[in-house]
Amino acid sequence: MTAAPLPPLDPAFFDAAQTAKAWPFEEARKIVRRLEKTGKTEALFETGYGPSGLPHIGTFGEVARTTMVRTAFRLLTRDQVPTRLLCFSDDMDGMRKIPENVPDRSFLEPHLHKPLTAVPDPFGGEFESFGHHNNAMLRRFLDTFGFNYEFASATDYYKSGKFDAALIRAAERYDEIMGVMLPSLGPERQATYSPFLPISPISGRVLYVPMKHVDAKAGTITFNDEDGSEITVPVTGGHCKLQWKPDFGMRWYALGVDFEMFGKDHQTNQSIYDRICEILGGQAPEHYVYELFLDEVGQKISKSKGNGLTIDEWLTYASPESLALYMFQKPRVAKRLYFDVIPRAVDEYYQYVASYNGQDAAAALENPAFHIHSGKVPVLDMPVNFGLLLNLASAANAHDVSVMWGYLTRRLPGVTALTNPELDRLAAYAVRYFQDEVLPTKTFRAPTDKERAALQELHDQLAGKEALEAKELQDIVYAVGNAHVFDPLRDWFGAIYQVLLGADQGPRFGSFIALYGVAETRQLIADALAGKLLKA
Repeated sequence: MTAAPLPPLDPAFFDAAQTAKAWPFEEARKIVRRLEKTGKTEALFETGYGPSGLPHIGTFGEVARTTMVRTAFRLLTRDQVPTRLLCFSDDMDGMRKIPENVPDRSFLEPHLHKPLTAVPDPFGGEFESFGHHNNAMLRRFLDTFGFNYEFASATDYYKSGKFDAALIRAAERYDEIMGVMLPSLGPERQATYSPFLPISPISGRVLYVPMKHVDAKAGTITFNDEDGSEITVPVTGGHCKLQWKPDFGMRWYALGVDFEMFGKDHQTNQSIYDRICEILGGQAPEHYVYELFLDEVGQKISKSKGNGLTIDEWLTYASPESLALYMFQKPRVAKRLYFDVIPRAVDEYYQYVASYNGQDAAAALENPAFHIHSGKVPVLDMPVNFGLLLNLASAANAHDVSVMWGYLTRRLPGVTALTNPELDRLAAYAVRYFQDEVLPTKTFRAPTDKERAALQELHDQLAGKEALEAKELQDIVYAVGNAHVFDPLRDWFGAIYQVLLGADQGPRFGSFIALYGVAETRQLIADALAGKLLKA
C-alpha cells in the first residue's frame, strides 16, 4: 500500500544542502557514506509500529522525523538515489495485556496472547481484527498528512513467505543468536528462552516456550504445546515469529534497511539488534535515538496506557504542521507532550513560515518550515496569532467561529473567512481549544487593592483611545504598570490575565485590546472591578 507521491525537490537547494547543519542533514550524511561503502543503489528507510494500542503521537513522530532525514538525503544526493520509506507494523505480536483505553476490556480477555491480527476488533467490528483496526488508524493519519510511504504488515510478511529465507538463516545460526541473547537475560529467563515463538496450532496463541529441537536442514522447530503434546512446525509460512529483539535484527537483514530511528528505551538493546543482523549476514542500519515523550505529570507516554496526547486530540486543536514542528525541535531532549504545549507550537510554526519567505537557500535549509513541508513552504498571511485568538475566545466566551469573526472583521478590514481560510481554520481551532481545555478550568480571581487601583487607571486611560494601534495601547498598559510600581512588571501583566481573563499568561495585552476593542476592554475591566467575572 503506497500513499502520497514523493514530492519533487527544488534543485536550487542542492548546493546549499552540502553544508547544511540542521539535524536531518547530519543524519542523512551518515546514510550517504554508508551507501558509498556498500555500493547499494537505493536507500531504504524504515519505521516500526507496535499496534498493541491506539496509535499515539510518538508513532507519527518517527514517520515525520524519518521523512525529514529522507528529504535531506535526497538533497545531499541531488535526488539521484532512489529512496523508500517502509512503515512496518509488528501486528503479529501476541497481545500480552489488554489496553486500558478500549471500550470493553472483558471482550478481549479470551484473546490474550493471540497475534494482534487474530484478536477481534473491540471497536465495533468494522475491521478484520484489533491489529487491522490500529493499522488503519495509523494509515489514516499518515495519509491525511500526505506522507510518502509503503505500509508493511508483519503478519503478511511472515505468512506470505517474504521472511522465509531469513527465518531459515536464523535456524541455521540458532546457536549464535542464543549466544547473543542469553547473556542479556536473567537465569530464570535463560532456562526457557528461544528466539522462535511458535503459534500454537491448538489455541492460536503466541507461545513463549523452550525449543526441544531446531532442525535447520528441515527448517523446523519442535516444542511442547499448551496441552503438553510435542509439536513440530516449520519456521516459515507464519507458523512462528521471532522474539522482538531478534526480530529487529532479522528484519533489517531481510529487507536491507539503511536507516531506522527509535526511542531511548531501545538504546540499551541496540547492540543486540545490530549483532543479530550481522550474524544473519547483514549490515546493521544507521540509527538515530530520540528522547521519549512525557505526559502532563512527567511519565513516559504509552500506547497501552493511553496517557499523553493522541493523534486525534492534537488535530482537534491544531494543525498537522504544528505537530510536525514539535517533532522537528530538539528530538534528543525529553519533552512534555500535553495540551498546554499546543498554543506555542502553533504560533512558532507560523513565525517560521513567515520568516522563510525571503531567506536564501542556506538559511531556508535551517528553517524548520523547510523540513515540515519538504521545501514546499506555503505563503500564509496571519495577522493574528493563536495565543491572541485564545484570549479573544476567552473574553468573548466564544461558542463557535462566527463569534470570533464578529470581532475579527471589525479589526481587520477586508479580511474574511473566504479571503483568509488559514485564519478561519486557526480561529476554529482556538474555539475548540477554549471550549475543551480552557473553559472547564477557567478561574478568575479578585484584584488586590494595588491591582484594583491600577486596573481602574487603565480603564480611565483607555477612554477615547479607539483609534490607537496595538503598540500604542501596549505603551499605555506599560505606563500604568510602571506608575503603580509593579516590580517586576510581569506581575502587572499576570494580574491582568488572572483578573480579566481567568488565565495565568497570554500574548501582548495591547494587541488583545486592539483586537477585542477598546470599549469592550473597558467594559471587561469594569465587570472585573464590580466582581461580575467572579460570578460567571
